Amino acid sequence: MTSIEILPLIALVAMFVIATFFPINIGILGFIGAFVVGYFALGFDDKEILNEFPSSIVLTIVGVTYFFGTAKRNGTIDLLVNSCIRAVHGRVTVVPWVFFFVASVLTALGTFSPAAVALIVPAAMAFAARTGMSPLVMGIMVINGAHAGAFSPISVSGVLVRDIVENNGLALSPWTLFFASYGINLLLSVLTVVGYAALARMKGFEYTATGSTDPAPGSGPVGGSPVKTSVPTGGGTGGGSSAGGSTAVLTRPKTTTLVDAPAPVTFVQKLTLFLIGALLVLVLVLHLPISFIAIGAGAVLAFTDLKKQNEAIADISWSTVLLVAGMVTYISILQEVGTIDHLAEMAITIGAPIIVAIVLCYVIGITSAFASSTALLAAVIPLAMPLLGTGALPVVGVVAALAISATVVDVSPFSTNGALVLANAQNIERPRFYRQLLLNAGVVVAVAPALCWLILVVVPALF
Repeated sequence: MTSIEILPLIALVAMFVIATFFPINIGILGFIGAFVVGYFALGFDDKEILNEFPSSIVLTIVGVTYFFGTAKRNGTIDLLVNSCIRAVHGRVTVVPWVFFFVASVLTALGTFSPAAVALIVPAAMAFAARTGMSPLVMGIMVINGAHAGAFSPISVSGVLVRDIVENNGLALSPWTLFFASYGINLLLSVLTVVGYAALARMKGFEYTATGSTDPAPGSGPVGGSPVKTSVPTGGGTGGGSSAGGSTAVLTRPKTTTLVDAPAPVTFVQKLTLFLIGALLVLVLVLHLPISFIAIGAGAVLAFTDLKKQNEAIADISWSTVLLVAGMVTYISILQEVGTIDHLAEMAITIGAPIIVAIVLCYVIGITSAFASSTALLAAVIPLAMPLLGTGALPVVGVVAALAISATVVDVSPFSTNGALVLANAQNIERPRFYRQLLLNAGVVVAVAPALCWLILVVVPALF
């Protein structure tokens, strides 16, 4: 590789390091890097530098976060969560899976993973505290649920990955990518619950893997567990001691409800539910662009509360817009320089393509524990394109393995999702919970990329 190819790569690494240790959006650094490399190394003008600006992805981010931000503000998201809990009649062991499912539905509809976690995790962690469920297990369930739906055909991450693959002349089934992500995250959640339950039995942990109807310490009674009390059996004389014994009686304490009583559904919430249904039909059945449909649906809701339009615009995930736009633009400049092609050629020389695939899975998995998963998807997936062009490995399997490896490690307390879980934990010391999240992240980083590679790459390659 020449110096003109190496220096932009070093700059890319520096961007991730800077964005990890300083509160600077990596998209800003991406735009600066795109200008420096494009203008001074390639002689591009501003229009040529922005030739690959991801306008469709940006519009999708704006539309989806605008619409669902408004849905959150008018109470529709909370309505959906509480309805799901009531549907299982508040059964303690089932409710964690309800949170998993609701988080996956939100991201599948287009909500960003951190946004979905932010919506769900306060209620989820409160439920864990009230039922004695491990906050670690509950946090993992919510995060895995958000990741399970994160690569649906209409989600931003799903659109991003599909655009990268298709722009390189390869085909990718969006539904296969979605079900692969859902299956892996579901499997990891099952393994988490089973593994924690086994450890809790062996080591006598304070918390359980799925919660209990017995009241958690300091949370009050939950679910009406029987409590023994004593009442006199007679023979007492006024104001004196009992002449007889006492009889133990089983009584039930006052029940602490797991979810609030249903409130009347407002007209605005009914309208929002209708618009969500219409969005699904128009996008999934009629294949209309979700960006414009979501913006239109958000505009309809805007007329229900015009005074809060500034807040609705502020709900748009502008930081994600900047991150994705800057990184995709910079990576496109690296492709023009030839850095991506040379890196891919070097990766192929490592040995068998199947070995290269697992190396890339671990590279993206380890790095994503500290850096932005979305930015890494834009940076690492292009490296696999020449490898996939040989036809030696299944395209959807490798892409899905890379995509899942990048997101599944977001249980780290350094990631946005992990930090949200840490911030909302109850009835546990934060430093202790931080160490638990960190240890769990280490296990996930060690195991998840290999699991993705084995299930999605090795098995399809053999058959």
